[in-house]
Amino acid sequence: MSRASAAMGSRTLVGKYELGRTLGEGSFGKVKFARNTQSTGEYAVAIKIIDRHRVLSSHMVEQIKREISTMKMIKHPNVLNILEVMASKTKIYIVLEYVGGGELFDKIARQGKLKEGVARMYFQQLINAVDYCHSRGVYHRDLKPENLLLDSHGVLKVSDFGLSAFSKQVREDGLLHTACGTPNYVAPEVLNDKGYDGTTSDVWSCGVILFVLMAGYLPFEEPNLMVLYRKIYKADFSFPPWFSSNAKRLIKRILDPNPLTRITIPEILENDWFKKDYKQPCFRQEEDVNLDDVDAVFNDSEDYLVSERKEKPVSMNAFELISRSQGFSLENLFDKQMQQGLVKRETRFTSTCPANEIMSKIEEAAKPLGFNVHKRNYKMKLQGDKSGRKGQLAVATEVFEVAPSLHMVELRKTGGDTLEFHKFYKTFSSGLKDIVWTSDSNKEETS
Repeated sequence: MSRASAAMGSRTLVGKYELGRTLGEGSFGKVKFARNTQSTGEYAVAIKIIDRHRVLSSHMVEQIKREISTMKMIKHPNVLNILEVMASKTKIYIVLEYVGGGELFDKIARQGKLKEGVARMYFQQLINAVDYCHSRGVYHRDLKPENLLLDSHGVLKVSDFGLSAFSKQVREDGLLHTACGTPNYVAPEVLNDKGYDGTTSDVWSCGVILFVLMAGYLPFEEPNLMVLYRKIYKADFSFPPWFSSNAKRLIKRILDPNPLTRITIPEILENDWFKKDYKQPCFRQEEDVNLDDVDAVFNDSEDYLVSERKEKPVSMNAFELISRSQGFSLENLFDKQMQQGLVKRETRFTSTCPANEIMSKIEEAAKPLGFNVHKRNYKMKLQGDKSGRKGQLAVATEVFEVAPSLHMVELRKTGGDTLEFHKFYKTFSSGLKDIVWTSDSNKEETS
């Protein structure tokens, strides 16, 4: 969301998702942080927004469809999970799980080489993911640290399947024939244009990644492409002195220029260096994956068609403002209302914060008190999870725009006991003091 729209309190919605800040940009669109407004649990996601016209004009439809289909097929804890696909008349929206740890490449760029144990942990997760992809007949073909993401717990996630291939793309000779990938990470057999096995070429890329994690630099790096290719063909590289002998032996077997004698993933899984502190991935495999929505988003199907719309809080005119003036004050209402006994079944306060920030603060203050939060536009229902004297306490809130930089927030008891509402309100209000607007005169009185 732009600063201007945030200041005005507006928000952009696509289906049930509220779009936020931009996480990254590519040649066909952006990736934005978003929140699922209908979810009561984990609702942070990332949405890849692709310009439909640019995809069509660049004849990239099949590649984009392949990326979406591949990610839907691969359900693994070390592969970025795709949640759903939607489309508008002008855009395609790929909803992905949100991972907040950034790229593994950034971690190396900041820290340099990683300790051997840390590098091994990431390599183990990478091999787990690649092994599962291969078992589903999918070859990534562009494995590199920039395509490996980390979540907030440091768990590795393989992403960007734009250059991936399915087993059905293999020709009669059993090989793939499209040269692709990033030169520094690509296997020698991919460069010679004679066909290659997707499994062995992915293994080579994993070996280059392991070297980079432990060394902090590439094993093959030359400004001249032909010189670079010659080094890759011969596996002409040297180890830094801090590599352990067991790590050297494994990497040497992975970076074998002959794909027929190169170590396989089953052999890597049995390697002593690899097996140290190894953790078997635990997840439930999904046998049947529905890809109907992938075709539908490119065919303008009404079932997957959404619109991008902007919303802002309801504006309150002068008459409405006056009609509510009995309990309305531009001072800090929390303390005064509690002292004067004005808090009955409803109360209100003003804030100069953006409407989205007000909504977030209310949610943050309510959840620790045992309230479930349900949001819709700029209205929110707080539902207590405990039963009181008159059932569960329920509170409705709504944010109104009084002026471009001033909002009024109304809280109203809609269920439960009034006395319990008073007790809730007293605790709840202390969590909102950062956003409640206090007039200068009131500050002088209380100072």
